[in-house]
Amino acid sequence: MITAGEYKRTLTILGENTDKGREKFTEEIEDLHLLFKEFVIQHRPGLDIEQVATGESWFGQRALDRALVDELITSDQYIVNACETADVFEVRYVEKKPLPERLGIVVQDTADGLLMRWWERGAFSRFFS
Repeated sequence: MITAGEYKRTLTILGENTDKGREKFTEEIEDLHLLFKEFVIQHRPGLDIEQVATGESWFGQRALDRALVDELITSDQYIVNACETADVFEVRYVEKKPLPERLGIVVQDTADGLLMRWWERGAFSRFFS
């Protein structure tokens, strides 16, 4: 590992971890948490930040109950709603095929190509003459 700067890698699995490095890492994490709380307070002023900035994660209805999200909708519905208030020039929906189906197509294309090469080389002529 090659690094530059005293605090480039404060904790690592490849080298020695020092008390000084642990202290610096903790300081950085606490600063990041403070920045997060300030951001949330700025964008959701009525929220009791001490109740939600505990390091826990809340999803779906639990996040809505705590006023961490405004509403619960699918990404498709979000796009439809946005189209009502914006100038939308194109919306394209591409459905990805499941892995087994994609693999099946690859196998089929490979087999078709192999059979065509054999046919072109005359490998099947003895079977059909």
